Amino acid sequence: MKTLFLIRHAKSDWSNPSLKDFERSLNPRGERVAPKMGRELLSRNVSPDIVYSSPSKRTRQTASYICEGINYNEESILFKEEIYEASTGALLRLINSISDDNKTAMVIGHNPSMTYLAEYLTDEILNNIPTCGVLKINFEIDSWKFVSKSTGILEWYTYPKELGL
Repeated sequence: MKTLFLIRHAKSDWSNPSLKDFERSLNPRGERVAPKMGRELLSRNVSPDIVYSSPSKRTRQTASYICEGINYNEESILFKEEIYEASTGALLRLINSISDDNKTAMVIGHNPSMTYLAEYLTDEILNNIPTCGVLKINFEIDSWKFVSKSTGILEWYTYPKELGL
């Protein structure tokens, strides 16, 4: 069995319209919520073997907070350009390339990509994963290369407002 955690970055700052999208950081709410979501994931025994993140500033910040919360070595985060503004196909190629030595993987990225991918993998209708939303998807397979449409089972899905954060 393989397990995939999909996380949308925390709430970002739109106060500087001249800033490039890639360079936007977290806003105060994102800075407050992301560490709490990391601790929530620790309480759920989330312990990925490998973590991938978009290299955008807000996603790097979210990845740092989440990994700190779950006691994952932040220096081991793999920042992948293809996660930023990714298509479902690009994210699927990334997932299919994960070494089978890794039973559990985490991908931290952006919407609408995270929502589209989650719906594609699970056939669940999610509409929109909120900022800092987290999904746990299980696959009854032995190899990441077999992850494809409708092969995932959504075990749980949570987000800050649901948790009162």
